[in-house]
Amino acid sequence: MTRNPNRTALITTATLAAALAFGASAFAAEPVLVQDAGHDSEQPATDTWITTKVKTTLLATDGVTGTDINVSTVNGVVTLAGVLESQAAVDKAIEVARDIEGVVDVDARALTVR
Repeated sequence: MTRNPNRTALITTATLAAALAFGASAFAAEPVLVQDAGHDSEQPATDTWITTKVKTTLLATDGVTGTDINVSTVNGVVTLAGVLESQAAVDKAIEVARDIEGVVDVDARALTVR
């Protein structure tokens, strides 16, 4: 996956700003250990953290219009919804979400092609 360094820096800054806006309480929710490929994670991940990480990574990923994708997470299951330009973009968005630590599964039934 190719990432634009300037865009990544901007997204990282936006993530930090969002974290500060949400306040520590949003990220201090009860941590949940999740499994990835049959292995327990060493780092607990909350649904809020997963959603933020998926969204910011999508925004920084070339070939995917992250602003066209809604992301939500419940119990480690990420739901992607939106309309993208191509099946390749849909496939890339799913791949990006699956690669985030803490993601148990990805539901992309609501992610479609124009």
